[in-house]
Amino acid sequence: MKWIERLGHDDIRPTPMNERSMNFFSTFTLWIAANVVITTVMTGMMFVPDISFSNAMLAIIVGSAIGAIPLALTGNIGIRTGLPTMVITRAAFGQKGAILPALVNTIILIGWSWIQAYMAGLSLNYAVHYTTGYSNINLFVILTELLVVVITIFGHRGVERIEKYISIAMLILSFLVFYKIFTTYDISTLVEMKLSEHPSITTIIAFDIVVATAFSWMSTVCDFNRNCRSETSGFWGTYFGYLVASIVAMGLGAVVSGFSIASNMERTYDPTILLAAYGFGLISSIVVFFSVLSTNVMALYSATMSFMNIFPRAGFWKPTLIMGVICTLGALLKEVLMSQFFNFIMLIATLFIPVFAIVLVDYFFIKKGVYDAEDILYDTKGHYRYQKGVNIAAYFTYIVGAVFAYYFTYIHPLAVGSTMLTFLLSGTVYFVLMRWTKQIAANMNSVELESPTKLEG
Repeated sequence: MKWIERLGHDDIRPTPMNERSMNFFSTFTLWIAANVVITTVMTGMMFVPDISFSNAMLAIIVGSAIGAIPLALTGNIGIRTGLPTMVITRAAFGQKGAILPALVNTIILIGWSWIQAYMAGLSLNYAVHYTTGYSNINLFVILTELLVVVITIFGHRGVERIEKYISIAMLILSFLVFYKIFTTYDISTLVEMKLSEHPSITTIIAFDIVVATAFSWMSTVCDFNRNCRSETSGFWGTYFGYLVASIVAMGLGAVVSGFSIASNMERTYDPTILLAAYGFGLISSIVVFFSVLSTNVMALYSATMSFMNIFPRAGFWKPTLIMGVICTLGALLKEVLMSQFFNFIMLIATLFIPVFAIVLVDYFFIKKGVYDAEDILYDTKGHYRYQKGVNIAAYFTYIVGAVFAYYFTYIHPLAVGSTMLTFLLSGTVYFVLMRWTKQIAANMNSVELESPTKLEG
């Protein structure tokens, strides 16, 4: 059928240089649009008044600057190899061993889409109710996910087109809100705000959450950065795009939450309601809707890429359509999702910080920045077979890291948080195990000196 030919036919093969479409600006705006979104704003809202506004901003700025480094480095592997994120994990976990991370990533991205779809449905419902008086959240959640599927089903080109415009709109709205608030209220009110008597978040925990938020994007970054034209523009576009977006969105959340509490407004997980109090109700609901829409498109696209790592013959548009239906049904859980939002963020960190500590150590320290993309994909030379397709060292490290993160996040929380400790522990354990089992020398002797897909900076 002709209409099927017009759909996206993205696959997991290395993206050739002549088909890459992302320069610095498109990479920068993509990561702006991905993170200047309501769920990131909500993260900043959690910090105030448990900690002071100044400490919240310190945690946001430092945490974003640090968290963006491993995010950009992971994306750089995608630029060099041209491969999606979950396909790249084959190099460290083995051809068969990479199935588990891909499966977990698919499930998590679907869960993330549930939360995002509900938030977008809330915003769209607000806009329609404001203008017409009609309200039906379930209907607008369904319409949101339908639009997500329609955009995603045309592949990464469709994703790139909408990100540029949405990122600009979100930045303009954010700065308008900042201007409105700081010209309406005295900044001293925010700085001198009375803190919670029984805070659940400390400054170091806030920092840990900010870093964990950056890690939550690492499972998707190569799915998009594989389309970057150069390493330099891709790395810095990702770094600064994420950094600016994280500071703006979380900072906006902290500001809105702080002044709302100072004005005795009711606390809510829907920032649109709070923004309405500052005169931005209708416009914010519209822009918020499109920002969440764009992020959900990215989540569904990456879920499809992860699925294709397990079932490469499934094609692109059919899994996208099926998972879009699943995302729609899950989003109708509504309030149940939002009550678990914070725990969901920490779950992502628990499951994926060890994965990408392993991947980064494997690529930069063990394989010395060289992956054979063709062999990763087709297993023609056997460089990444390890023990019958599974790297036991990677799996053992993953279990140690995940158990450590889970225990010190949920059972016995550390005063300093667990994100950075989990990352450092997992990377160190993996490096030591690979050296102890002498797989470093074996891998270095078997991999070619120069990867055919490695780019010039």
